[in-house]
Amino acid sequence: MMEATKFDFYLPNELNASQPPERRGVRRDHVKLMILDKITGKVKHDRFFRLMDYLKPGDLLVMNNSRTLPAILHAKILRDQQKVEIRLAKRRSEGIWDVLIVSEKVNLGDTLQFLPDLFATVIGVKESSPIKTIHFSKTGTDLLNSIYTLGEPVRYEYINCEWELDYYQTVFASQPGSVEMPSAGRAFSWEMIFDLQRKGVGFEFIQLHTGLSYLLDDEYEPSPADNYEEYFLSQTTLEKIQKTRAAGGRVIAVGTTVVRALETAAKTGVLSGETNLYINSQFPLKIVDGIITGFHEPKASHLDMLTAFVAQDILWKAYEEAIHRRYLWHEFGDMNLII
Repeated sequence: MMEATKFDFYLPNELNASQPPERRGVRRDHVKLMILDKITGKVKHDRFFRLMDYLKPGDLLVMNNSRTLPAILHAKILRDQQKVEIRLAKRRSEGIWDVLIVSEKVNLGDTLQFLPDLFATVIGVKESSPIKTIHFSKTGTDLLNSIYTLGEPVRYEYINCEWELDYYQTVFASQPGSVEMPSAGRAFSWEMIFDLQRKGVGFEFIQLHTGLSYLLDDEYEPSPADNYEEYFLSQTTLEKIQKTRAAGGRVIAVGTTVVRALETAAKTGVLSGETNLYINSQFPLKIVDGIITGFHEPKASHLDMLTAFVAQDILWKAYEEAIHRRYLWHEFGDMNLII
């Protein structure tokens, strides 16, 4: 297993964004934006809706249009009627999911009942992992409809309220599949997107369905290389990227998920499938020139990916400045453009 980043720092608790910007009286596209020059290390500070001031006609933004699922479900084990919480982790195939079951009493072969007409059977367990595999009694749209009826979004300890699922969606999300929100795109509004298009900035959409990032026990923290995620990009998108680069434009990924998908396609030549690509300072980026992302917590593997764009000492100084200027972290927080 690859070791996670050593990039550790002290993050004051009050900088964990516990509520959506809209509930703080801030439009989603008016969160703060830190602009980091990856060559010089120079930092500027602005608001996200002025992103166009830092992009050029001919640049291409690539966004992840995966839609967030309400991935926390509740069921009972038919064998003993025990109620359990189940967190979707990753879709394996039609009706088959890897899940985290918050109980030590679930056995191989157990049947779980979610609704009168929705069941699942435990078909796989791993000794070295809390993840189990279950087979739902429904597939496709029927299963998705039941999940949306039943579930609630994954929330971590810094979230102080049960915010509705809509707060965990980007405005352009259209392809259901992410267990956690691909949050780098959250700050975009349609107004911003149209303004950027009028300026000559291009847009393309890919999908990478995010998996469950935390397994409720630090002992089981997965390496990025152990984290397989489903991705898809079209031949049209790839051609648009190639034309952009050939014309001298920059390809800017909106989120670490987009970087992972694009660089996987560039490395393997495969436009859809699963990726466990681990990107760090030793990884030569082939497609992506810049990234729009949120602020990542201490020791997060996403910080490793950022060192593929910018030297760690430059990133470290920028993060110190972000803390000093009271930027907010996580999915409801502020934004960072590295270019």
